[in-house]
Amino acid sequence: MIKKIALFVLSVFIVVSSAQAQSSLKRVEPLNWWVGMKHQDLQLLIYGEKIGHLYPTFSYEGVSLTKVVRTENPNYIFAYLSIGSQAKAGTMKVDLLDEKGVAQHSFAYELKERDAGSADREGFNTSDVMYLVTPDRFVNGDPTNDQIEGMREQSLDRTAGYKRHGGDIQGLEDSLDYIKDMGFTAIWLNPVLENDQPDASYHGYAATDFYKVDRRFGTNEHYRRFVKKAKKQGIKTIMDMILNHSGHKHWFVEDKPTKDWVNFGGSYVNTSHRRQANIDAYASDYDRKMFTDGWFVASMPDLNQRNELMSDYLIQNTIWWVEYADLSGIRMDTYPYPDKHFMTEWTCRLAEEYPSFNVVGEEWFNDPAIVSYWQRGKKNHDGYTSCLRSLMDFPIQEAFRDALKTDDKHWGQGLMKLYDKLVLDFQYPEPEELVVFPDNHDMDRIHTQMGEDADFTRMSLAYFATMRGVPQFYYGTEILMENSAKPGDHGLIRTDFPGGWAGDAVNAFTGKGLTAEQKKTQVYLKKLLQWRKNAKVIHTGDLMHFVPENGVYVFFRYMKSGEKVMVVLNKNDAETRLPLARYAEMLSGRIGVVDVISQEKQDLSQGVLLLDAKTTHIFEVQ
Repeated sequence: MIKKIALFVLSVFIVVSSAQAQSSLKRVEPLNWWVGMKHQDLQLLIYGEKIGHLYPTFSYEGVSLTKVVRTENPNYIFAYLSIGSQAKAGTMKVDLLDEKGVAQHSFAYELKERDAGSADREGFNTSDVMYLVTPDRFVNGDPTNDQIEGMREQSLDRTAGYKRHGGDIQGLEDSLDYIKDMGFTAIWLNPVLENDQPDASYHGYAATDFYKVDRRFGTNEHYRRFVKKAKKQGIKTIMDMILNHSGHKHWFVEDKPTKDWVNFGGSYVNTSHRRQANIDAYASDYDRKMFTDGWFVASMPDLNQRNELMSDYLIQNTIWWVEYADLSGIRMDTYPYPDKHFMTEWTCRLAEEYPSFNVVGEEWFNDPAIVSYWQRGKKNHDGYTSCLRSLMDFPIQEAFRDALKTDDKHWGQGLMKLYDKLVLDFQYPEPEELVVFPDNHDMDRIHTQMGEDADFTRMSLAYFATMRGVPQFYYGTEILMENSAKPGDHGLIRTDFPGGWAGDAVNAFTGKGLTAEQKKTQVYLKKLLQWRKNAKVIHTGDLMHFVPENGVYVFFRYMKSGEKVMVVLNKNDAETRLPLARYAEMLSGRIGVVDVISQEKQDLSQGVLLLDAKTTHIFEVQ
């Protein structure tokens, strides 16, 4: 009798005979592959009970078996294939033979044709604005997948910050018109892969299967369909990935192929979080190890990327998702925590396969000297190199927060904090590639950071939309979502988007129940981002700024063709008259300005501009 076991996608299936009661075949990963990739080598992870002694064999034109790696765990075979340029798309039959040459298991493995232009795909860039969404907290489009039988966490409780709330991919798909209408051109989703963990599985950062979308969000195919629909709306999709760790219930953590698969031998040792040890010329090996090999929490085992089998597995998994789902970018969580030499290999392999693709790394530190270490083109003191294009600009985020919260009357405080931080851009090889943002899913919402001052919050939206780099805004910022009741509480920071659930009293999609300030901010950001879509001077223009004076900070974005935008942050509580003499090198020969938001015009011949209180003005210079 022949039994067929599906492995999540139709392209992989396993055939097992009844005579093979002593062993079973459970997984083959990657789930499929493609012909015509730049790198021809492919690692097949073959997993099943007591299969490690078997030998894989096949006959397929253009494909050869280059090596077989066995481990101390008899449940694994790592088979390395070479897929030559002459190989064609199709399905190859792989037999696993015993010592007598008898096939004990067989499976079909599909090699697909790549989509046209896949290698030349365009990643996110400075013309884009990202919308960051925590899927479980955005829109519940399909209540039937709220709870899945057999999964470890069954509770669904919208009143509990760390329980699942039911948002899903269908809800995201249903919201594409809203996201497009707001002016966003890219969407970064917090992780959607399976997190079959006992609790707090909603956030997605403890994967239990690197090849499977969590069923409470949808399916692999549904995710791919969402990406395609978003692309048709002019919206790129950025996948949130984690190479540093998995969930402790991941199948290959519960049954490790090698003793060094997980750092510290699989025993929990907390990371020091001392990221400086990665860069410090005087750091001890002990301090480096405690940072990179330590775990975040006991439920997130730290993966050992120095293990070659692990390294190959993770690189292939990333490429698989880019190719399978047609991604336009990756946000890499905890970028400096994995082995840094592996991260170079990972970024460079991606860059070789997809030269125009983009990855943004999370290095949460307030000093550009630390953040810039990881960017491609940086000449580091220790010779370290990388192929990483973009990083999250935490230094500017922190500086902006402090600039508006501290008094400008004291030396180095207030707006000077923001000016001083931007001055350090010389440390980056490509500062224009950085992702700039007022807040994200791990920090207090910007409205809370601004003391729930709506004027200051709108000032932040304008600043980050016009500053060099790629802007990112967190869902709900457009309606002044806040977490002031519990600063620092992640469950509250990731509050449900109002209107995403049937029966919500407030609906941000329709405006029902929103306050006047919330509606004003939503309309403001929509107008700002719709303008930015066609503002090439913001996308690629040069930047010049002037030392802040009297609570006012001015910078220009300009192009050689003559286009100029003047951005003026007025922090003062009252209307302010701004003398223009010191800006002559930017304004000479110009006759006036038009406010992008209000469309009000001002004549430059008067030598002053009138600035509204607590406002970031964006002036097109005529």
